[in-house]
Amino acid sequence: CKQEMHQKKNAVLVDGVILNGPLMDSKAGEKFVEEACKIIMEEVIQKADDVTEKVCEWRAPEALKQILDLEMRDTGESHQKLLQLCRDVIQYSVKTSHPRFFNQLYAGIDYYSLVARFITEALNPSVYTYEVSPVFLLVEEAVIKKMIEFIGWEEGDGIFNPGGSVSNMYAMNLARYKFCPEVKEKGLSGLPRLVLFTSEECHYSMKKAASFLGIGTENVYFIKTDERGKMIPEELEKQVQRARKEGSAPFLVCATAGTTVLGAFDPLDKIADICEKYGLWLHVDASWGGSALISRKHCRLLHGIHRADSVAWNPHKMLLAGVQCCALLVKDNSGLLKKCYSAKAAYLFQQDKFYDVSYDTGDKSIQCSRRPDAFKFWLMWKALGTTGLEERVNRALALARYLVEEIKKREGFQLILEPEYANVCFWYIPPSLREMEGGPDFWQKLHQIAPIIKERMMKKGSMMLGYQPHQGKVNFFRQVVISPQVSREDMDFLLDEIELLAKDL
Repeated sequence: CKQEMHQKKNAVLVDGVILNGPLMDSKAGEKFVEEACKIIMEEVIQKADDVTEKVCEWRAPEALKQILDLEMRDTGESHQKLLQLCRDVIQYSVKTSHPRFFNQLYAGIDYYSLVARFITEALNPSVYTYEVSPVFLLVEEAVIKKMIEFIGWEEGDGIFNPGGSVSNMYAMNLARYKFCPEVKEKGLSGLPRLVLFTSEECHYSMKKAASFLGIGTENVYFIKTDERGKMIPEELEKQVQRARKEGSAPFLVCATAGTTVLGAFDPLDKIADICEKYGLWLHVDASWGGSALISRKHCRLLHGIHRADSVAWNPHKMLLAGVQCCALLVKDNSGLLKKCYSAKAAYLFQQDKFYDVSYDTGDKSIQCSRRPDAFKFWLMWKALGTTGLEERVNRALALARYLVEEIKKREGFQLILEPEYANVCFWYIPPSLREMEGGPDFWQKLHQIAPIIKERMMKKGSMMLGYQPHQGKVNFFRQVVISPQVSREDMDFLLDEIELLAKDL
């Protein structure tokens, strides 16, 4: 009371606002953080590996709107109401750390990466200059250097950014800048018709990047793939020759190491030969498959990646570094990234600072504010070591192989193809369809099966599994093994649960 009286007596008012003392109640804020963290610990972290918990508590959108009370009001809510909202958000969100979440190319929980995220969220840094983010810039430098070693380059450069899609856009723009540096100042008007090449199985971000950068989606030539989803090098060379005959200017080939659906790896060595022959930038989208480089057993999947000019690699996928953790790595070490993206903002990147300004790496990013995503990967790597990361990759692929062998034993399950990575694609044919011949009526009926099973598993909350049609094939399941919390029992459960959910179909 004495302190309040003193503040009132010595109050400084500007525009009717008292400026004495802080605006926030720190003690109340600390108490709220403490109680919220307890909820996170009890409801998320401690239940992460509990298979008796639901993967999701499904509610339709309109029902969920009523439960969550999404309205923002003129006056703030009480801490108890806010804590209840925190519980509700957790309850009705998908538990991606659940051992039976197989829906995406990320899953599971890594405790070291999680702590790293807690630290960075609390510190709230932005990684553009050494003066405001000294530790995290050095961490990013160390992580990029190590990732470059696994690619097989003697030197290189790189930047962490929000998503593999952004990495692909970075690479496309960098390749264009290398091909015609004047585009940075003069724009598109004086350029020839630029053409790039990627496979039919590429990530959709290639089309988005071409659209965003003004290259145009019609100038993305999609190369035929073989029955396993791999780019056919001979078809690539034909299309390069076609583009040149048309008077276009080929400048980039994007190969994929780990396609989204089938998990296919393009033949990088043969593609690199063609790129060298025609003077094309080779970018490898290894967002999904790049983590196989950590495994001495499975790194052969990316044989030839050292010949790429740039690589996209997402440690938040197979390695569990936490969404988002994505790097673009570049073989060129002459400052090409900075030349391409630098805007030389004098109010941020002053050249007369009292330290080595080469550590102000923000000028080689298209972002200004940027999260310290490399720190999640770094702390996890420090905790597990390279051998621990390697074990995660090897176990995931071994579990995928186990699932494949079990699928072969069970009536009604049919593999799409033998996988070479962690993507296991299969149909489930319910008893009512097993005697039908494989004509149009059969395929039409089978197309409807996966969506019905998916709806049932979601509403039950027992697991989450993705499905899709693909390249003329009707809907099939795509099961992806990632999390180290997944066990052989979870693979058995997956097949048992599909049979149970579809027994009346």
